[in-house]
Amino acid sequence: MNTPAYKDASLPVDRRVEDLLSRMTLEEKAGQLFHSMLMMNADGTPVTETDGSTLPFTTPELIGERLLTHFNLLGTYGAREMAQWHNTVQEMAAATRLGIPVTLSTDPRHAFTDNIGASFNAGAFSAWPEALGLAAIGDPDLVFRFADTVRREYLAVGFRVALHPQIDLASEPRWARQTGTFGSDARLTAELVQAYVRGLQGPELGPESVSAMVKHFPGGGPQKDGEDPHFAHGKEQVYPGGMREHHLEPFKAAIAAGCAQMMPYYGQPIGTDWEEVGFGFNKGVVTGLLREELGFEGIVCTDWGLLNDAAIFGQMHPARAWGLEHLSTAERAARALDAGCDQFGGEQCPEVVVELVRSGRIAESRIDASVRRLLREKFRLGLFENPYVDPDAAAETVGRADFAALGAAAQRRSLTVLTNPEGIIPLSAKPGPKLYVRNVDEAVAAAYGEVVADPAAADLAVLRLRTPYEPRENVFESFFHSGSLAFPEPELAAILTLLDQVPTLVCINLERAAVIPEIAARAAALIADYGASDAALLDVAFGRAVPEGRLPFELPRSMKAVEASRPDVPNDTENPVFAHGHGLSL
Repeated sequence: MNTPAYKDASLPVDRRVEDLLSRMTLEEKAGQLFHSMLMMNADGTPVTETDGSTLPFTTPELIGERLLTHFNLLGTYGAREMAQWHNTVQEMAAATRLGIPVTLSTDPRHAFTDNIGASFNAGAFSAWPEALGLAAIGDPDLVFRFADTVRREYLAVGFRVALHPQIDLASEPRWARQTGTFGSDARLTAELVQAYVRGLQGPELGPESVSAMVKHFPGGGPQKDGEDPHFAHGKEQVYPGGMREHHLEPFKAAIAAGCAQMMPYYGQPIGTDWEEVGFGFNKGVVTGLLREELGFEGIVCTDWGLLNDAAIFGQMHPARAWGLEHLSTAERAARALDAGCDQFGGEQCPEVVVELVRSGRIAESRIDASVRRLLREKFRLGLFENPYVDPDAAAETVGRADFAALGAAAQRRSLTVLTNPEGIIPLSAKPGPKLYVRNVDEAVAAAYGEVVADPAAADLAVLRLRTPYEPRENVFESFFHSGSLAFPEPELAAILTLLDQVPTLVCINLERAAVIPEIAARAAALIADYGASDAALLDVAFGRAVPEGRLPFELPRSMKAVEASRPDVPNDTENPVFAHGHGLSL
């Protein structure tokens, strides 16, 4: 029996693609156009039962019946278990008629944020600062080493597509997604994304690559009132400052670096010459701008959940079909295909595409064009030759000591000293001071001084804070920290009481641009972090490590100043407490 050409690794990729495409049914082609979610059991086995509260189908149903072969994994697990699960999933795919291997993707997994809709904490992987922290350091060589480490750890467990980097500009101080960006500077973001793409993909896409899905085209920062377009009240994207082209600069750099995939954002542009529909449905943006003007030839995958209403944590959420809410699921799918998208993120309804073709609404040749791109990437990644991973090697590679050390060093470098008026830091370690700590692990602090229970008995207090936000009732939305950036009373009063009682080193985690003028004025020293351990902070405080960070965006003076600023203009608040780029050396 002759081996099918698509299984012959000696043949050119394009010939293999055409051979496989010619053998595929319409149903098999349609399955390629969906990039859905999977979860796994903690023991490394696939999910074979579901209550529908988050995932509507089991893994065997998605692979064996709905014929999907692209998935992103939700949740945090052990490395060996992820590798075992990945191999089982590939065995399921190998058992289908054509044996098309699965391409597995993931949101970021190498930092501290845990949001099922955006990123996962490092868990077994090496722990680095968030992208904002890499921007605070501003070193392209470090970003390359970071992305190369991500690549090695991802490959070990089977991840072949990174749903990152995120290169939106942090131009609206309230926007929830800033922690995943490189801050407000378009030039720096452009420089860092090129290093990031090279670190993930290598010189060209191949068997040792992780494909980079850059997001969110054409830049998701200018959200009206800083609300997030995952949700209907945040769908409007506006450009009152006329800075639309400015937000494109990082994407031009990513394309020049050869990024393999691109994700359009949810946002609905308002008040521009673009059609006022979400970017995933926007032909002028996807085909006109991205494909034709900027020359992008890779895969375009929509953001998650554009077609169907869906249950998330048991609560219904509308499809993010902003501007097209009145259309049916099939009509939305047709609009996205007409716009130039190749794949639907977070959806699993291939029957809709099948019906669009059979009804004559979409030509099968249009489906073939997207399937070619998707299959070509599978072949280039070497998935047909080597879809499996070694669980023992995964356990040895993920979180390896040298990777962990690189991440820990980056945490320390990223810390940004904002104030140190009396030169209280670096502290002397001999004799160890009496330390009062709040939101700091006492066991960690005990290695640096004597931990006391009463601030009145302390020589120094160490207080860790997080950027304020307004809690939202919806469970899924509660993960996206939005609203006011200022500490409310009586929380602010309690903080200031401590600062007045004892000299206090304050470290605030900046996932957004906190409004902290009173804290800045009364702290003995103020440090910003973007994901750093207690040991990283205390090493800097005691002079055991050198902080290098500079603010990746400005810190506004008041919420009034934030509300008066223009969402598309970076660093646009009046008289900020700290300007973009501020940071002291010790």
